[in-house]
Amino acid sequence: MSNRLVGPRLSDRQRLSWLRLIRTQNVGPASFRDLINRFGSAEAALEILPELMISGGANRIARIPSVAEAEAELEAARRAGARFVGIGEPDYPPQLKNMDHPPPLLAVKGEGAVFRLPALAIVGARNASLAGIKMARTLATELGREGYSIVSGLARGIDTAAHQGSISTGTIGVLAGGLDMPYPPENVGLCDEIAERGGAIVSEMPFGWQPRAQDFPRRNRLVAGIALGLVVVEAANRSGSLISARLAAEMGRLVFAVPGSPLDPRAAGTNGLLKDGATLVTEAADISGAIAPLTGLHAPNNTPLEDPIDFSAPPPGEDDRARVIETLGPTPVPVDEIIRHTGLHPAQVFMVLLELDLAGRLERHAGGNVSLLFGES
Repeated sequence: MSNRLVGPRLSDRQRLSWLRLIRTQNVGPASFRDLINRFGSAEAALEILPELMISGGANRIARIPSVAEAEAELEAARRAGARFVGIGEPDYPPQLKNMDHPPPLLAVKGEGAVFRLPALAIVGARNASLAGIKMARTLATELGREGYSIVSGLARGIDTAAHQGSISTGTIGVLAGGLDMPYPPENVGLCDEIAERGGAIVSEMPFGWQPRAQDFPRRNRLVAGIALGLVVVEAANRSGSLISARLAAEMGRLVFAVPGSPLDPRAAGTNGLLKDGATLVTEAADISGAIAPLTGLHAPNNTPLEDPIDFSAPPPGEDDRARVIETLGPTPVPVDEIIRHTGLHPAQVFMVLLELDLAGRLERHAGGNVSLLFGES
């Protein structure tokens, strides 16, 4: 498989500006996209950022990475044999861009062509049983032979078995830290082998970023987002795998679970998923039969790279900002309700929300809901 797919690509200058923008504090995937839509390019957004932060009530202006710092990260990627892929480019995972707030840039090492295969995620316990490891490896091998890529999080146990089972047919590993900081350390060799044998390793975190506990749910979100469905093989209650299953369900992905003994705490989570309506899995055909009708639903990867939108409404004034802030509190509310309640032009509401986000005062939730961070008013 070749990693050079046909389609629009960012210029070197655009990629540098995109990297600087997404690495700026308080600029997340949602605010990144809003900035591109409003100002037409990352370069233009970088110039206006300080003004927007002040308008949003920031106590201090967040530091914007310099050109030299962004160039250093791009060089680190080149040294590692990796590259940064933008959301509108042809080797960006197609299913990922359909979830809420997809990462605008991904660091990718390996073959971009693996993203053209319909993807299935397999996750589970780190302290997996031998039976669970065998099941995960068998499912990954058989699904790989049927033409699916296998996505997982490179953790010990089930994740590792899933990658090993599909390494010859195409597997995608998602890291919680930087692309040069694989975790756990014993999977460094597995990461290299995946990239060398037609698969890919991806991360949205900066190079040099050591994974923290709070980074793993973010990693799980990407695992679920890349795939059409997610299979859980052994998971205790309150485990990260159940977070992945919840995220997958929220995204409209199919959720599968392998049943286990009621006496084994490693099966408590999977058995609970089955009680909640997950599809029971005892063989690969249970998964492929349910997923097959969805494999033609990959949307064309035609997301614009940098496409300005015509905002006909005037910029929001102080009274407009106050009206929007009055509608917000600690409870998430839909943006559409804010627009209806305030009577403001949608562009004005989105602009105020963007300013609050950049000032570190707004929290975004699934389904387009927003709330003020605790203690803000």
